[in-house]
Amino acid sequence: MTDAAAADASSGPPDDRVASVLRFATELVAWVATPWALSGRSWLLAALSVLVLIGLPTVFSTPGDKARVIVAVPGWATVLLVLLQLAAAVVSSWVAWPAWAAVVVSLLAAATLVTERRRWRWLLAADHPAA
Repeated sequence: MTDAAAADASSGPPDDRVASVLRFATELVAWVATPWALSGRSWLLAALSVLVLIGLPTVFSTPGDKARVIVAVPGWATVLLVLLQLAAAVVSSWVAWPAWAAVVVSLLAAATLVTERRRWRWLLAADHPAA
């Protein structure tokens, strides 16, 4: 780990409100579009998708990234949970909504990927305890 990465890891997560707003907007889209896309197949799958997309990030989080941690996980797990939300938002929007809306969601997810880089670097560089 470089000196800069070590300093980033020890100082807490980067304060980037734009990244937080974009990430939350993408999560909201995932929470709406995924059950919408699955509702034609099964109401149970639609309900389970909401439980997974909201429940997993609520229960599992990286210490230092959230104020309250229920079950501590390493930074890479938090990055994977965000990627799950992004993938769900994009794929589900293409399945459930018109192309113009899916394009907007895809652009939102791309912007989220770009703005999340600093946070992900911090999450992956830090020695966050998983217990």
